[in-house]
Amino acid sequence: MIDQHHIRSLQERIALYEDMQAYHALYDLFFHNLHRFCYSFVKSAEAAEEIVSDVFIKIWQIRNKLPEIENLKVYLYQIAKNFCLNYITRHFKNPVASLDEMDIEAVISLDNPEELCISADIINTIQQTIKQLPPQCRLIFQMVKEDGMRYKEVADILHISVLTVRNQVAIATRKIAESLPASIRESSIVHRQS
Repeated sequence: MIDQHHIRSLQERIALYEDMQAYHALYDLFFHNLHRFCYSFVKSAEAAEEIVSDVFIKIWQIRNKLPEIENLKVYLYQIAKNFCLNYITRHFKNPVASLDEMDIEAVISLDNPEELCISADIINTIQQTIKQLPPQCRLIFQMVKEDGMRYKEVADILHISVLTVRNQVAIATRKIAESLPASIRESSIVHRQS
């Protein structure tokens, strides 16, 4: 989880002192998650990297206004989403008008030892289930579960209600749980009850 106080400190250092170390620290803090977010839209690692770079160029250009931005994390994701939609409009013949029409790429990252212990078959099952989710549901699930965003942050970025975010996460979680073998579902219930 990214610390809001740390982000606010970086924001102020960039705005007040044009602090390049703070700017690079902010970039390092958000690059991975923003890249994954952008990749889910544009399906190109190079394009996603370019979009994230453009997001941070934009941040540098408006650095004097950074203190006015209440939640920089949400702001970064909103810029990234808009840049992704602009990219899609420029580079594809049939641009989409809504998230439900998009084919959002599912990305699962195994960042801790517990996740690495899951068998390849189960990972494949989970990935297939996530790929079968409706695009908006898939994107919301990724933002909440993989990027660690709060429901309100996701709602602000996607311009939907917090209730919609909560419902979509519940739908995704239920479908993933239903796709797992019964023995794994039972062991996760036992772990929760302990």
